[in-house]
Amino acid sequence: MRILVVGAGAVGGYFGGRLLEANQDVTFLVRPRRAAELASLGLIVRSRFGDVTISQPPTILAENLREPFDLVLLSCKAYDLEGAIESFAPAVGPNTAILPLLNGMKHMDRLDERFGPSRVLGGQCLIAAALKPDGQIVHLNDAHFLSFGERDGSHTARITAIAAAFAPARFDSRLSETIMQEMWEKWIFIATGAGITCLMRAAIGDIVAAGASALVIKLLDECAEIATLQGFPPRASSIERARTTFTATGSPLTASMFRDIEQGARIEADHVIGDLLRRGDQEPGSHPILRIVYAHLKAYEARRERERTGKAASSPQGQAVS
Repeated sequence: MRILVVGAGAVGGYFGGRLLEANQDVTFLVRPRRAAELASLGLIVRSRFGDVTISQPPTILAENLREPFDLVLLSCKAYDLEGAIESFAPAVGPNTAILPLLNGMKHMDRLDERFGPSRVLGGQCLIAAALKPDGQIVHLNDAHFLSFGERDGSHTARITAIAAAFAPARFDSRLSETIMQEMWEKWIFIATGAGITCLMRAAIGDIVAAGASALVIKLLDECAEIATLQGFPPRASSIERARTTFTATGSPLTASMFRDIEQGARIEADHVIGDLLRRGDQEPGSHPILRIVYAHLKAYEARRERERTGKAASSPQGQAVS
């Protein structure tokens, strides 16, 4: 199976590197700068489950894509989705399967529109990893899980082949018959965690210490209500796990979106929060906490853009500083 991993950042580089380590046929679709970095330094993954070092991993630039791949593994940020789609489009043939690992559902609509639903699988991953300035990928926790499946739950030849390709790799993978349900439950979890830590600008333990646990649960309930309206009521086990996680005394947990805000970086406000709110916008004033969260994130984006363009205008070299 020929696998094209779109990007060699934290997530794509980790899972793609593990697949290469397991002798799978993997090529990374990268930009010129990352291609040069990988050619010079190699692909380096640091993890408690074992390091990976692959000198000169196979890479390709978008302009050099000529033939279809069997599987496209897509793990970009939501705000890079359109560019990613244009870059890997030449690799999508009649029998290509696309496995996206983004959060939410907005990307599924866009991929369906561009390539057709028959080519788009359901997928999700659970991992904390970072691409360091020196080009190394550092695995930050003890989770490296990926689940995938046909969106109707069927067992097809292609999904069985993908499971076989993933099986020998040193990460946890599972072929799921309920992948859409799992994706919705993860979306609820991510939207609640990102929403409350960004809104309060604090870790879960600090929010609990402030006596705001009820606010967290209210946000969780609003997100779960939207999933239910969309035909994917969360299972009791997933809600209980979320409640336990988001009300844990002393928890240092924060969302990656919160950490992005702390660093003044771009965020996935529309994809993770805005699209969820849009799908649940049944009547004026519904889901008030989620509305406040979204307004907070959009205000951050507006301020970030104002400061970015303001710095660009005053920079001695006329270059944007972010």
